[in-house]
Amino acid sequence: MYKVFVNDKPLFLTNTVEKETDFRMFLLESVDIEQLIVNMFNNKIQKAFLYHPDEKETLKKLKEKIPVAKAGGGLVYNKRGEVLFIFRNGKWDLPKGGIEKNEDIEDTAIREVEEETGVKGLKITQKLQKTYHVFKRNGTYRLKVTHWYEMKTDYSGKLSGQLEEGIEKVAWLNPEQIKEVLTNSYENIKLLFETVELDK
Repeated sequence: MYKVFVNDKPLFLTNTVEKETDFRMFLLESVDIEQLIVNMFNNKIQKAFLYHPDEKETLKKLKEKIPVAKAGGGLVYNKRGEVLFIFRNGKWDLPKGGIEKNEDIEDTAIREVEEETGVKGLKITQKLQKTYHVFKRNGTYRLKVTHWYEMKTDYSGKLSGQLEEGIEKVAWLNPEQIKEVLTNSYENIKLLFETVELDK
């Protein structure tokens, strides 16, 4: 099952029919996706399921209904086992950004981390899960698919947030601090941390 976040509310892509309780269920084939997204953005729907009988087809079908933006990001550890976070729009987040023409997604992830935080000497150590969320740009809703990579660095220099991206703070956080900042982060970031072990 895939989980797509719309304004931090979950939209599940599923191949099982469940009895509705606290959510709405729609058929992926026939749903008016824009209307559903608008309702979720406007808090009329808190949680929804999109049903399609073939689980492998669910994401593909959704991508046919909404433009896709591909992004790369990093979960970066330093030598002390701290993780690199950025603070923007009032929330803690991880550095990430959109792919450029003819760029490999791994290169996107490294470039974006460098640009957004000033951290250099990044090495990808493993591929993490992808996350999905819907955002609006120039009046159009898009599905952002972010490819996440675990990275390591020995960098101990100055951190500098990319101002034109609205980044107010960049910080190395230890596992205790991470637990705290995740209470003021995005659902996708929380999801990512459910699958990684801190205290590396």
